[in-house]
Amino acid sequence: MRQSQLFTKTRREDPKDETAKNAKLLIRGGYIHKEMAGVYDYLPLGLMVLKKIEAIIREEMNALGAQELLLTSLQNPALWEASGRFDDKQVDNWFKTHLHNGENFHAGSELGLANTHEEPLAAMLVNHLHSYRDLPIYAYQFQTKFRNELRAKSGIMRGREFLMKDLYSFSRTEEDFRDFYEQCAEAYLRIFARVGLGEVTFRTFASGGSFGDFSDEFQTLSTAGEDIIYLDRERGLAINKEIYNDDILKRLAFDKEKLAEVKAIEVGNIFPLGTRFAEALNLHFIDEDGTKRFPLMGSYGIGLGRLLGTIVEVLSRDDGICWPVAVAPFAVHLVTLPGATEVRGLADDLYQQLTKQGLAVLYDDRPVGAGEKLTDSDLLGLPYRIIVSDRTLAANQLEVRVNADQKTEAVAPDKLVAFLDSKQQK
Repeated sequence: MRQSQLFTKTRREDPKDETAKNAKLLIRGGYIHKEMAGVYDYLPLGLMVLKKIEAIIREEMNALGAQELLLTSLQNPALWEASGRFDDKQVDNWFKTHLHNGENFHAGSELGLANTHEEPLAAMLVNHLHSYRDLPIYAYQFQTKFRNELRAKSGIMRGREFLMKDLYSFSRTEEDFRDFYEQCAEAYLRIFARVGLGEVTFRTFASGGSFGDFSDEFQTLSTAGEDIIYLDRERGLAINKEIYNDDILKRLAFDKEKLAEVKAIEVGNIFPLGTRFAEALNLHFIDEDGTKRFPLMGSYGIGLGRLLGTIVEVLSRDDGICWPVAVAPFAVHLVTLPGATEVRGLADDLYQQLTKQGLAVLYDDRPVGAGEKLTDSDLLGLPYRIIVSDRTLAANQLEVRVNADQKTEAVAPDKLVAFLDSKQQK
């Protein structure tokens, strides 16, 4: 894409109403736009990143044998009343509204805007689950969730409206459930590795709430984190501060002397749900021996915007973002500096060549000064920057910077494709 055709513009100053680094850089770079506290639009560049994260997650979910669907955001209160979770005393972050009753816009039946989907999915499956032969069922979606957060903060990492991948499993036995649960945990670790956070993301024991002793969080080390965890780097496991005590440490075989207290961002979680929702919605099956049984459920969530914001928090520098190749909106930022007409000609040729090779290129062809172009390039944070200028033209070289390590190399134009290929294969 030619940058002159990109309608979004960069900003020089941080937005005054943001304190989180992720929001500052993403707004300044033209990746997102803030509508109000906790509510953000994804602009073209930001949506490209979001869709790449979505594609990675989808690949891993499909590899587990899960099937994608899309449930509604508008929710029937009766389903949630069956489980007791429509009451604000039980779930205090509902957004609720009313249907039009023909006379008064807000006097009809009450509706909820979904904050999660255990109840509606269990209710829907009543029509599809009958026999033990129908199990297991693994269903997931990418869907907008609404949560009435008291204090929306941390930029896009904690919003009132956000896109989530939520997977739900329905298993015949505890053994079947636990087997899939562990498969999903491994898939989550692969996802976080693929988006560039693998070395700083750890499976973390957390409270299981009313569903069991423990659930699992996936926590990414960051000073911007809202959680405190105790990390055993040798084991690659951690425990959340909320359950940190001597009895729990002993049960989980943690050595207190090997634990380091660190701040972290929760980027995913998986929960055992037992039969609570199946029983509440009368979702049952007939087992092999003819008895009526309820399936064991699990819930597995990743907030896509939260993950995107975490990537920015962890991998950015003060002057800009540093996108991993796997999620970057473009792999290459081709930048021309003001100079002879031959500079523009060579850049045009390179743009066509790289595009034909299947590389995603953002071509800065704007008639602006070198300082503005380079500052914008630092802010946008694409993996590879190629500079074409009078100086590089005279030397028959291109200036290529690898953003991850800030190293710059001189590469001959006819060697550029091979150079980029070699870097992306590492």
